Amino acid sequence: MQERGYYDRFGGAYLPEILVATFDELEAAFIEARRDPAFWKTYADLMSSYSGRPTPLTFAENLTRQFGGARIYIKREDLNHTGAHKANNVMGQGLLVKAMGKRRVIAETGAGQHGVATATMAAKFGFDCTIYMGEVDVLRQRPNVFWMERLGATVVPVKDGSRTLKDAINEAFRDWVTNMDSTHYVLGTACGPHPFPTLVTYFQSIIGQEARKQVLEATGQLPKRVYACVGGGSNAMGLFSGFLDDREVELIGVEAGGDGLGTSRHAARLAGDDASVGVAQGYKTYFLQDADGQMRETHSVAAGLDYVGVSPILAHHKESGRVRFEAATDAQVVDALALSMRQEGLIPALESCHAFAQAFAEAGQLTPEDVILINQSGRGDKDIFTVADAFGDPAWEQFIKDKARQYGA
Repeated sequence: MQERGYYDRFGGAYLPEILVATFDELEAAFIEARRDPAFWKTYADLMSSYSGRPTPLTFAENLTRQFGGARIYIKREDLNHTGAHKANNVMGQGLLVKAMGKRRVIAETGAGQHGVATATMAAKFGFDCTIYMGEVDVLRQRPNVFWMERLGATVVPVKDGSRTLKDAINEAFRDWVTNMDSTHYVLGTACGPHPFPTLVTYFQSIIGQEARKQVLEATGQLPKRVYACVGGGSNAMGLFSGFLDDREVELIGVEAGGDGLGTSRHAARLAGDDASVGVAQGYKTYFLQDADGQMRETHSVAAGLDYVGVSPILAHHKESGRVRFEAATDAQVVDALALSMRQEGLIPALESCHAFAQAFAEAGQLTPEDVILINQSGRGDKDIFTVADAFGDPAWEQFIKDKARQYGA
C-alpha cells in the first residue's frame, strides 16, 4: 500500500473539504487501534462471545463425489451472528465509534445483511441507527428490512437513480455531510475513500486467518484454489488476506454475470471488458460507466453484488495478476444453489452462490489430492422471495396473486 490508501494507481480519498477532518479523525482512531495489541484481542473476544467465531470449515463430501475432482471445503460465514460475514466489519467499526465518542451510526445496504449487522451492532452498543437501502432492494429483501426495523433502525428507501446499492451509498454520504459531528458512517464493503478499504479488510481478515489455520489442520495442506464472490469486495478480501503470501494458492473472485457479459445486464467490473478506471464515491477504481463517466445501471439476481464499482485493493490485485476474476450468470447461480441444497443441505446466499458456481465448474479439472476452498459468505434465507420466484414455485405465485388482489393491484 502506498501513501494515503493507494494500491498502485487505485484507491485514495477524493473528498469534499467539509469531510476531510472527519476522515482524518477516523484514520487516526484506526491507526491507534491497530497499534494497540489489546484492541485486536478485545475485538476477537467480542466476535467469539457475541458472534460465535471461529466459524467452522465444512467438508462437502457429497459435492466432492459429484464432481470427482478436488476435495471441496466451505468456510461457513453463514453461521456468523446475523447470518453473514458482515458482522465482522460492523462490530469492529462499533468499537471505533465508541472510541471516537459518537452516538449515531448510518449505513448503506444492498442485500440487507450489512444493514441487519449494523442495526444489531447499534442495539448492542446503544447507538441510534439509520439504514439507507435502494427501493428495489427494499422490495426484494423484505425479510432483512423487517429485522432492521425490529432492531430499532430507521430504514430509508432510496428512490434515486437505479434505486440499488450505488444510490444507497450516495444517500448515506449526504447524511454524513450533514451530521458528521455526531455520526459515523459504517461503510459495509472494502470500497470508498481511504481508510475504508484498508479498515474493512482489516476486520474481515479474521476470515482468512481462521480459514488458513483450519484448512491446514483438516487436510495438512494449503488449498489449490480459493473462491469468493465479489460485490464491493469485503468477504473476498477477508478470505484472500489469509493466503495472499502463499503464491501457490490461486485466488478467484467471482462477480455477477447477470444475464451474461455479452449483455448490458450484469455487474462484472473485473471479469469482463465493460468497465473503465474512474473516480466516484470518493475513490479511484474500475467502474461500469459510459464514455462520459456516468455510472451505468447494473443487474444481478443477488442484491449484494449489484454494484457499479469494486474495491481498489481488488483492482490492484487484478492488474498485478494475484487474483483471477470470473463471472457467474444468474442461471448458473440458481443452479449452484439448487445443487448445494440437494447435495449438502446447505443454503448459501445468492451472493455466495456465485463463488459456488465457479468452483463447481472447475473442481473436476483438479485431482483428489487437491483441495479447494469456497467462502459461504452468507445464508440464503434472506433470498427466499427471489429464489421462490426463480424456481417458479406455484405456491409463491399464488401468494403474490392473493396479495395483489388484497391490495387492489
